[in-house]
Amino acid sequence: MIEKREEKEKAIKLRKQGKTYSEILSVVPVAKSTLAIWLQSVSLGKKQKQRITKKRLDASQRGGDAKKKQRIKKQNAIFSQANLEIMNVSNRELFLIGVIMYWAEGAKEKEYYPGSQLQFSNMDPKMIQVFLVWLFKVCKINKNMIIFNIFLHESHKSRVEVVRVFWSKITGFPINSFSSIYWKRNKLKTNRKNTEEKYYGVLKIKVRTSSDLVRKIAGWSEGIFEKVIEK
Repeated sequence: MIEKREEKEKAIKLRKQGKTYSEILSVVPVAKSTLAIWLQSVSLGKKQKQRITKKRLDASQRGGDAKKKQRIKKQNAIFSQANLEIMNVSNRELFLIGVIMYWAEGAKEKEYYPGSQLQFSNMDPKMIQVFLVWLFKVCKINKNMIIFNIFLHESHKSRVEVVRVFWSKITGFPINSFSSIYWKRNKLKTNRKNTEEKYYGVLKIKVRTSSDLVRKIAGWSEGIFEKVIEK
């Protein structure tokens, strides 16, 4: 009993110094429930409360940082493993990839507007690069048939040259290929995330005299749909 009384007195003394439960338990080996009963009537001054609050926040931050590191490690492991699962991409696979990309992001021919040219728009530079490879390798499109349009929010007018240089490097086309800039008005109230320096707008790829190719892509897309649904 004397030992317990000494432990209780020591715990109360430490608490009055602004020590946290974890710090006290490291030197007073009792159950946390017992410690809570011992300390429930202990009054703390402003300085002690501030210290305890800071310790809790620091512990929470450390815990958050540790979880973040674990999450990033797990994400990287999943990414690396998935990346290895994509081995070689055959010409047949590249053909199907391009058709699906256009099916998702390309302009389709309308009954009321026949003869539409091929138009593919995206803001992801990797998507743009893959689609251009598809045009050149699968569809045998010549570079001189390609036209580019950039769609950019007007708040980025000061960055227009940076944007043109960016898309020039991504596509391998000279910078004078990116003279057509279309400005998008900014709304007064917006939750847009594309306001940072890494924003380069949307790039539209157009192909001259390509209405027949658009029709072929539509047929290929329908063929994929039918074969998948049949299974």
